[in-house]
This record gives sequence, structure tokens and C-alpha cells, in this order.
Amino acid sequence: MTSGMSTVVYPVKDLAGAKTLYGRLLGVEPYADQPYYVGFRLGDLELGLDPNGHSQGMTGPVGYWEVDDIEKTLELLFAAGAEEQQAIRDVGGGKLIASVKDADGNVTGLAQSP
Repeated sequence: MTSGMSTVVYPVKDLAGAKTLYGRLLGVEPYADQPYYVGFRLGDLELGLDPNGHSQGMTGPVGYWEVDDIEKTLELLFAAGAEEQQAIRDVGGGKLIASVKDADGNVTGLAQSP
């Protein structure tokens, strides 16, 4: 079951510049500020900046939908014609993410919290 979009991640080449820009836009300081990821929280939504996104095939922002069972959700999406973009991986603390592409090349992310 999907409970809503929880995160939007932008691939960035200049992490420091993007952190300044989005910090000013959002009016908040990042809750996560690491060389591999900067994250801002706005209520229930997270905006993330990924300096490795381009090298992982991200061509633009990716929205991540929070799901109860990431493996089952992927099976349903593959059966409906989706292709794997990024396999399931643990991004820390037991949080799992993956992404798929639809027939038009649009990328959709999935996230399962521990």
C-alpha cells in the first residue's frame, strides 16, 4: 500500500551551491548535511540533494512514494510494465529505496521506512 509521496531528490553537481539555494527557497536549515546527501524537511515532505545522482542515472528530480512493502510493490509495477531503474538498497537506518521507469522513461522512486 502506498501512503503518499514522502521525498523528492534532486541530482546536483554543486552540493554547496544547491544547499544554499534550496535553504533560502525553503527557509529552513538542512536536517541532514553530509558530503553524500543534504536533506531538508518540510512537514511530511523531504527535499533531498544528491551529488551522486547524475552518476547513478538521475536526469532530473525523482519523487519517492512511501510504501509498506517495497518488494511487493516492485513486483506489481514490473507486472504492469515498469522497468528497474535502481535496485533496492538500504540508505541507512533500515530505510530502503528503489526506482522504476515507465514506458515513457519517467522515473518513480519507492521508499520503505523501517
